[in-house]
Amino acid sequence: MPSLTDGEIRRALKQVEEAGKQLSLVDGEGHGTGRLILVMKPMPTRVTADWMAQQWRDQKRLKKKLGSYPSMSLSQAREVFKRDYADMIQKGRSIKIAGDTRAGTVADLFEAYVASLKAEGKPSWKEAEKGLNKIADILGRSRAARDIEPDEIKEVIRPIYERGKRSMADHVRSYIRSAYSWGLKSEHDYRTTSPRRFRLVHNPAAGIPTEPKNVGTRWLDEEEFVRLYRWLECPDAPVHPPYTRAVRILMLTGQRVEEIARLHVDQWDSAERIIDWSKTKNGKPHAIPVPKVAAELIESIKPNEYGWFFPSATDPSKPVSHGTLYSFMWRQRDREVIPVVTNRDLRRTWKTLAGKAGLSKEIRDRLQNHTLQDVSSKSYDRWNYMPEKRTAMIRWDKFVRELLAKKKRKMTVLQEAA
Repeated sequence: MPSLTDGEIRRALKQVEEAGKQLSLVDGEGHGTGRLILVMKPMPTRVTADWMAQQWRDQKRLKKKLGSYPSMSLSQAREVFKRDYADMIQKGRSIKIAGDTRAGTVADLFEAYVASLKAEGKPSWKEAEKGLNKIADILGRSRAARDIEPDEIKEVIRPIYERGKRSMADHVRSYIRSAYSWGLKSEHDYRTTSPRRFRLVHNPAAGIPTEPKNVGTRWLDEEEFVRLYRWLECPDAPVHPPYTRAVRILMLTGQRVEEIARLHVDQWDSAERIIDWSKTKNGKPHAIPVPKVAAELIESIKPNEYGWFFPSATDPSKPVSHGTLYSFMWRQRDREVIPVVTNRDLRRTWKTLAGKAGLSKEIRDRLQNHTLQDVSSKSYDRWNYMPEKRTAMIRWDKFVRELLAKKKRKMTVLQEAA
């Protein structure tokens, strides 16, 4: 049987339209096991034409759609059939498991990885997308992901490191390593369907060392805690009010800055004085009863029209970012109006001072949503510990109130003596 031509296809389409009967055209001299065919069917308003890979296997005829004519031209259909199906048919493998055999590009890999983060509800997907887009431009978006070598990754990271941006360099390394790690697994994950086969054999970023982490030890003592809290209550310079309020809630609850920054009316139960997050950094839901002093502060705040307690100064439809709060604190540190402290130091401060207030380490871990690694906690214990959390927060509230009142009295005495 001779190869198809566009003219033959057009004539066949007209014939189907006039006769109202289905017709199939076979391309080329294929024999025995399989070939490329064009199946044309009359419909009430038009004639459909679909390219199919056809295979005879175990005395059964199998078909799989490649695309539609004329969206997929005759030459394109032949290319796809030859590339993705002919070899499988020749080897006796079922065309039902065939797919695009082209090796995915760098852009394909990075976009698919970001899409997986987004589908899982990971808040990091935006930062990952931004970073990987820049990296793809440097490596070459259309290059096969499997062709990237470790030396190329190193040369992407080195200029960032040499500019003194060590943390950023490590983030870039992490983005690339995670994307390739996902790519290596995605092709073998039966639970998902990757749009493209990457055919990766190694992770080019796996052998690149990480930047040594400086484990923080800084925490505020009682004097510094009060000094910072009083400044946030009454700053000496104009600042966006939601910033100072958000940091005070951080100090009073010991929660992650990202979760407090994104506090929404849907998460606040005023009757129970509970903040309830359906999803957090460790992927688990988390709820805490807040101390009375924090509840009073939250109740004094009127959420904006979008429901945010701490809206961004530049875009009220979004909450303030943790990066903005970080920069805000740095600016005050540089002015030397507050103690040297970061947002993470505040979480460490709560952990330490709450211990001094008499809260056990176990309940402090639960209040801060630290993952407990023992088998009992991970696999069996489903108690929410809300009564224990309430008792602990009452104790912490008393400690904070006495601390603020004591330091205030001391300041008053000093002022009177002066």
